[in-house]
Amino acid sequence: MPTSVFGLNNPPSSEDPAGFTTPRELAQQSSLSTFNGGLDQYKCQPDSTSTSRRSSIEALRAGQQQPPCSLTHKRKSTRATDGASPVKKPKRVSSGYAAPSKYAHLVNKLTDSLAPNLICVFIGLNPGIWTATTGHAYNHPSNLFWKLLYKSKCTPRLCRAEEDGDMPKLYSLGLTNIVSRPTKDGSELSKAEMDAGVAELEAKVAMQRPESVAIVGKSIWESIWRVKHGTNIRKDQFRYGWQDDSERMGVVEAGADSWPGSRLFVATTTSGLAAGMRPHEKEEIWKELGDWIIERRAERGDKGAATNH
Repeated sequence: MPTSVFGLNNPPSSEDPAGFTTPRELAQQSSLSTFNGGLDQYKCQPDSTSTSRRSSIEALRAGQQQPPCSLTHKRKSTRATDGASPVKKPKRVSSGYAAPSKYAHLVNKLTDSLAPNLICVFIGLNPGIWTATTGHAYNHPSNLFWKLLYKSKCTPRLCRAEEDGDMPKLYSLGLTNIVSRPTKDGSELSKAEMDAGVAELEAKVAMQRPESVAIVGKSIWESIWRVKHGTNIRKDQFRYGWQDDSERMGVVEAGADSWPGSRLFVATTTSGLAAGMRPHEKEEIWKELGDWIIERRAERGDKGAATNH
């Protein structure tokens, strides 16, 4: 067997047909071994967790065990299983409409405050529980009606709800509602019963013939419009303040007793539950009505209303 110059037996090399390894080749082999040995420290060593997980997966594939909790990820399916109906979410109970029977035990003591030929009649939605119980309009402490009436100068002083029956005599102002039955708030009324109240309103206005009517709230005007025009009012058609002459209420057309009807003003709601507008925005709308009422009192010579404090 041939030996190298160092006396070591080496396998024949393709580069050395005689089977000898030169010193240069031996040095290269030694360097390569050292390099490969250095790489061993960077090899990825599987930890116990990954080894255990891999074993569990292999066992699962072989059908030997049930999948552990850590390998399962349950998701709630929204699809119906074969042959089963989809699960329906329960409907949320509406806090809106309340049947008349809910408040049938209440005795509504509120009555209209009306008289012929008033300057303005205010048309509200319906009496609240406290108003119906006490028999005085807009009597809930959170309602802003009496404050807005005073701030707009519709009345020369701040009146109390208990004075509602004296408003025609004191200030030539009247009070009525589109719906007479009491509820906790306006959401407990239906559109149908609000629309049904329009005809009675028209009859009251035609009988008493006030110079104007003030609608206290957008929803009331929406009902009057719906009945009169046979369709809902569009956003671009709605506005607060004085309406066109074609919208007058209580018009009497036939005979010698014909009458052009009352001018119509749409004011904001005064309910304390309505937070759609800031107080100063409401006051600005009401002031337009108040300025006109002051002017009409002066023209009519209503000295009592101007000096009653």
